[in-house]
Amino acid sequence: MATVHLYQGRRWLGWYNAPGSYTIAKRFGRMANSRFWDGLFPGPNDCPVVSFGLDGKKGPQYIAALSGTTLKRGIWEVEGKEIAGRKTTPVNVAYLVMKNVDYKAPVKLIPFKSALWGLIPITVSVVTCIMCALVYDWFNFSMILIGVLTSGLASAFIGKGKLVIKSVSQPASGAPPGDGILIGEDGVVVIKGMERDVNAITKGRFDLLTDSTQATCEYRAIGVCSLLHLVQFLFQLLLVPQGTLFGQTMFLVSLGMSWGILFETLGNPEMRRFRAGTRTTMAVFACLLLFNGVERSSQENDRENRDKILKSCIPNDTDVWRRWREKVVKQLLNISPGSNSLPYLVINEGDLALPESDKMLLKQLLEDAQAAFTGYFHIRGQLVVDGSHQ
Repeated sequence: MATVHLYQGRRWLGWYNAPGSYTIAKRFGRMANSRFWDGLFPGPNDCPVVSFGLDGKKGPQYIAALSGTTLKRGIWEVEGKEIAGRKTTPVNVAYLVMKNVDYKAPVKLIPFKSALWGLIPITVSVVTCIMCALVYDWFNFSMILIGVLTSGLASAFIGKGKLVIKSVSQPASGAPPGDGILIGEDGVVVIKGMERDVNAITKGRFDLLTDSTQATCEYRAIGVCSLLHLVQFLFQLLLVPQGTLFGQTMFLVSLGMSWGILFETLGNPEMRRFRAGTRTTMAVFACLLLFNGVERSSQENDRENRDKILKSCIPNDTDVWRRWREKVVKQLLNISPGSNSLPYLVINEGDLALPESDKMLLKQLLEDAQAAFTGYFHIRGQLVVDGSHQ
């Protein structure tokens, strides 16, 4: 029921006997915003987006490279091309370049042919209903029929809204590009593009649009449908045991087949995917992707921006890690277009005073950084540079 807005034509394919009538009534009945419905379905009057579970969940942190924005949003795991180097706990890195986002365009729904799977439970519900009538089991016949009508009406009314994306589509004039990274426990996503386009991911949310003049009536209609589900639940407790064994079996078959309608994942945007052997390599590689093609500003700002990203990925703040970040930032700021040399990622005279264990650690961390740079040099000619820096 909660996926009715994700499929084309799904609202008209809900005519089958489905389990969970009490759960549906309790969940969606709170959308009806009046004292009468609040008495039947106590609790907060959730908006449709919350009731349908489209409001998203708490996710990883988003760090903007140029504008300074820090947010928490959702993310998923990715796999991709291996980056050579030391391996401890592999970390995923995704590189996504945002194109011009049309906020007025409707959300792309799952094709209608996927929704046609709903014909299977519809057919089974009709057949089992007829079978109960043939053996004169009117108790289970009526329960299956009530379930079909209740589910169908609820799908028709609940699916009336139009799914759209709401976000900050018009950021402040002069806002810098929205380039940044989404940091998760098992990986990061490097996002590049204009602020308004990146906002679709970092600040975007689903919303259901309805005719404002009819919104209250629609919510009341949903309340009526929820009440029917509640009545159906009570009748099932009372009448199904009164039927024959054959009729009860047909009733259970009609419920079981309705599980054939499953969730499908909405299509993800195309992207380049990589897999780093260590989190250290991931941090450097993500930084290289993030600032690929970005025009330089002042020396101080460039240094701070890159250091901020490295600290966000790896917040360690010992002397060894500070030295490592300083060397990596210097190398990031001195990448030659036609050269693959890495003169700053080496142990120098100032590091010789470190204890032997710290020198070994620093050497290992620098090798991880070298692996990230080497992987970047191999693919930098293939990377798509967004137009926000041109």
